[in-house]
Amino acid sequence: MASVGSKYDEAVPPLVQKAAAWAWRLLAIIALAVAVLWVMRRLEVIVVPIAIALILSALMIPAVDFLDRRGAPRGGAVALVLLTGVAIVGGIMTFVVSQFVTGLPDLVEQVTHSIESTRTWLIEGPAHLSRDQINNAGNSAIEAIRNNQEKLTSGALSTAATVTEIVTGALLTLFTLIFFLHGGRNIWQFVTQIFPTGVQQRVRDAGRAGFQSLIGYIRATFLVALVDAVGIGTGLAIMGVPLALPLASVVFLGAFIPLVGAVIAGFLAVVVALLAKGFIYALITLGLIIAVQQLEGHVLQPLVMGRAVSIHPLAVVLAIAAGSVLAGIVGALLAVPTVAFLNSAVRVLLAPEPQAEVAAQEADDAKVIEAEADDVGIAETD
Repeated sequence: MASVGSKYDEAVPPLVQKAAAWAWRLLAIIALAVAVLWVMRRLEVIVVPIAIALILSALMIPAVDFLDRRGAPRGGAVALVLLTGVAIVGGIMTFVVSQFVTGLPDLVEQVTHSIESTRTWLIEGPAHLSRDQINNAGNSAIEAIRNNQEKLTSGALSTAATVTEIVTGALLTLFTLIFFLHGGRNIWQFVTQIFPTGVQQRVRDAGRAGFQSLIGYIRATFLVALVDAVGIGTGLAIMGVPLALPLASVVFLGAFIPLVGAVIAGFLAVVVALLAKGFIYALITLGLIIAVQQLEGHVLQPLVMGRAVSIHPLAVVLAIAAGSVLAGIVGALLAVPTVAFLNSAVRVLLAPEPQAEVAAQEADDAKVIEAEADDVGIAETD
């Protein structure tokens, strides 16, 4: 039987044999990846808060480590950083909400004026529409909304039903974040014990390198988002566009979704400017957003993001597309940080000398911090 099998093997060309060997191995890898994604999808309520907590820990852990190195108790450092972060975020949200409440009546008044001006132009302008035609169009829109009121109400109720999940996810994120900041390294040491003894250290080094890359990505993204929000928010405030600060906050949050988020946030700002101030101000707002995006794409991204983590733009686009298909907005938000983590972790896993690769990446991170400090010094001098 063995000789018969060997005869059949010899009859198959070597190229086909290699292709078959690669094919079943790739199918096994794809099946494993699909199974992992299916499990993560089923446990989305748990996986997403843990992922968000990991990203937040990448943003906060440098401050915790700094206080720890200065002799502060680890628990006290975690509490101080968390309370400071909550105070800052809460203060900003309170200020933004108050500005929204203050600016909303002005926006409604200006939008009403714009609608009246548009109606007058449609009647007296080149279109020469009658008032009855315009009123019928408005009544049709109102009737369409009333006809779909049941769907809108059910959608609102389904949204309200997710409030419990949101609160649960927020509490789980906070709880996980505390433990990540306090003893994340020990947790990773414990988790890696499931791997064989011969590869445990390599896996630990890979996780450490991936987390360092995640820290660099989050720090760079935060800086880019802050510059975008300040630039666009200042321009909107100078032009007198209502809700300038809330729109700047939307721009800041949107910048955490590369390529896509900034475009959507900018489009929202243009729409508000169009409704509130007219076509000319909308064009000026569009020009302002394009200028800020050009500054980000040609100066900030290569200067900051390029130093922090090297990811090809095609990989960014594909990661966002895949993340949005798998998990919607949350998937698009988490896609690029995941790629940044895996980019460094896989390099260490495949490196002939993992320790040397980790040391090289940490040296690059030190150069990034030094270069960013030099850039800040240059900016202050200017």
